[in-house]
Amino acid sequence: MATAGAVIEGERPGLLTRLNSTWHKPALIAFAWLTVAHWAEHLAQAFQVWVLHRPRPESRGVLGQAIPALVTSELLHYGYALVMLVGLVMLLPAFRGRSRTIWLVAVGIQVWHHLEHLLLLGQAQFHHNLFGGTVPTSVLQAVFPQSRIEIHLFYNAVVTVPMLAAMYFHRYPPRDEAGLVVLCRCRAMAG
Repeated sequence: MATAGAVIEGERPGLLTRLNSTWHKPALIAFAWLTVAHWAEHLAQAFQVWVLHRPRPESRGVLGQAIPALVTSELLHYGYALVMLVGLVMLLPAFRGRSRTIWLVAVGIQVWHHLEHLLLLGQAQFHHNLFGGTVPTSVLQAVFPQSRIEIHLFYNAVVTVPMLAAMYFHRYPPRDEAGLVVLCRCRAMAG
């Protein structure tokens, strides 16, 4: 009887198996680039507000300047939060030891971030704002009403930091975890 994730002889491994074995390193690199691109947009938006002193509604990052709907679309923001959550979950099986624990912290935080965006999307779709807001309002935004840009920077930071730490410990495990069996070639490709 084959166990979950096992490959039966002669069968081609599925997507999840490949993502956590032969494709793990390139998948992590692609996922990191997606995260960096998202960060760049939020940092550009923060730069526009805090350095260029633009009004918040006119501070739309880089892509949002050309396509303003990118910033105002709750569906797009929800979609990104969902893609991040799915990516974090799909890349989890290859992590072991400390790196797995830290990656799970990023997953947990992203679950909350995703729920916040689902709440925002629901308000936008049903045209009913919560917390007495004039616009769709997240739980954290109800506490800090004028800080949507800062809240997004906070959420991205608290997901990205453990994600990067987990990647580091995955590639360079502590001595006491050097013997853990790994499914991918991330360590073998070091250098």
